[in-house]
Amino acid sequence: MSAYEYATVPSAGDRIAGTTDQLAVPDCPIVPFIEGDGIGPDIWAATRHVVDAAVAKSYGGAREIAWMEVFAGEKAQEISGEWLPQETLEALTEFKVAIKGPLTTPVGGGIRSLNVTLRQVLDLYSCVRPVRWIPGVPSPVREPEKVDMVVFRENTEDVYAGIEWASGSEEANRVRDFLQGSMGSSIRELSGIGIKPISPFGTKRHVAAAIRYALARGRDSVTLMHKGNIMKYTEGAFRDWGYEVAAEQFADVTVPESRLWEGEEAGGRVVIKDRIADSMFQQVLLRPAEYSVVATPNLNGDYLSDACAAQVGGLGMAPGANIGDVVALFEATHGTAPKYAGLNRVNPGSLILSAGMMLEHLAWDEAARAIDRGLEGAVGARMVTYDLERQMDGATKVSTSRFGETIVAHM
Repeated sequence: MSAYEYATVPSAGDRIAGTTDQLAVPDCPIVPFIEGDGIGPDIWAATRHVVDAAVAKSYGGAREIAWMEVFAGEKAQEISGEWLPQETLEALTEFKVAIKGPLTTPVGGGIRSLNVTLRQVLDLYSCVRPVRWIPGVPSPVREPEKVDMVVFRENTEDVYAGIEWASGSEEANRVRDFLQGSMGSSIRELSGIGIKPISPFGTKRHVAAAIRYALARGRDSVTLMHKGNIMKYTEGAFRDWGYEVAAEQFADVTVPESRLWEGEEAGGRVVIKDRIADSMFQQVLLRPAEYSVVATPNLNGDYLSDACAAQVGGLGMAPGANIGDVVALFEATHGTAPKYAGLNRVNPGSLILSAGMMLEHLAWDEAARAIDRGLEGAVGARMVTYDLERQMDGATKVSTSRFGETIVAHM
């Protein structure tokens, strides 16, 4: 194992080996964690307590996690003088599976976003966001129990490529002059300009990951969400390349929806569908049960995952992960909420559910289900943090740490 300047590798514990699709997980894996900024320390403490209890209850001491703190964000700046030390990237790569709290975005120049940087530098090309209602969680829709889908959002292309130039800049003027003079495009003076790259390589590996996920978890469909009726050569190509990779790599276990319309039976195969982006927002409200895994380019998935999360209680109860071929980084999907930092008040549900995703990724399904039972029990007992308590009749408001303890008690 590598030596680190700021992080300490646990003396008890072993490295996870293999790739994302074929992990070799020891009984005491070393798992790096980034505590996070703002409310990060509060929600991480509750999450760690819940995860350790779930593993202990599920395996009776035969398995445990050797936690290893690595640094990013404000704590890293204090310790090392850097927002994202190189050794943190090295540790995430070496140990393959990690979890993090929310990170602040540095003000001023330099790193545009720590979260974006982690995704791009580590090539975490799929953002995976399961959306499922926990009975009792307040919801703005009448039938939240019908929502059970997983949004796969491409992480490295589209708007997240970050290729843009400011209004009036020399670079924007040069791009405008080139597009108008050489490409016949009409662009207004002083336009800010961005480029939206979507490639067959990026699309196919992302959609393939979504299909593998559906196959591994017994989900019946993968829907390609796109705006290909307008952006034919980017989002329309995303749709086409998605169908292509299904036919190239998964021909025996998938079937295009168009063939079902012609009378063919799915026969247990994963159905590959596609929907126009604006229509998809109606579909997830009016017919959510028809959608299981949804694969999207970056911006579509950003919008859709948050909109779906709102149907089941909001980002406070929304897990997420950024996954590539080598590293899987699980995270809270909300921000740092600095005004609540250190108050032991906020809902740790997002990070706890993300930890449950992490346990599933390790194939420690018994511990993941223990977390589900505990969370459902705590909500069912109406022992919840303030964000849920104020929307629930007869609920008892508890602290972040007490919520974690209540989850453990209901495992």
